[in-house]
Amino acid sequence: MADLYGFDANAVEPSREFEPVPAGKYLAVITESEMKSNKAGTGHYLQFTFEVIDGPHKGRFLWARLNLDNPNATAVQIAKAELSAVCRAVGVLAPNDSTELHDLPLVIHVKCKKRPDTGEITNEIKGYSPKASLAESKPAAAPAGNSKPTTPPWKR
Repeated sequence: MADLYGFDANAVEPSREFEPVPAGKYLAVITESEMKSNKAGTGHYLQFTFEVIDGPHKGRFLWARLNLDNPNATAVQIAKAELSAVCRAVGVLAPNDSTELHDLPLVIHVKCKKRPDTGEITNEIKGYSPKASLAESKPAAAPAGNSKPTTPPWKR
């Protein structure tokens, strides 16, 4: 039994169901990281919580699990490569603790996939890149206050 301290549902909007974010690249930061035991009890995975910090999906969370301790050597190799990509994206190449990767902006590459058990569409992080790579992929905007004509003088 839990004491709800006089909670009144009339005073709070109910939560809504979250749809997956569309596939794409998002500026994000790692807000949490935790080493957890896998379901089989044969190893551990590092779980990262990412928060989108810009754009229409700002405030949304996504998760990644890296099987850093697993009897399957291929799973460990994949996890280490993914951790390397995260480290390179945030510029911390030799962290002593996963918290050193927190609150540093990076770009997460998000895909949508169908869960085999329920058929629901879920998000999966498929890659990481430095923050600068997002700016490079967007067209450059004209500087504010630049009133110079873009037509060369010889074509006016």
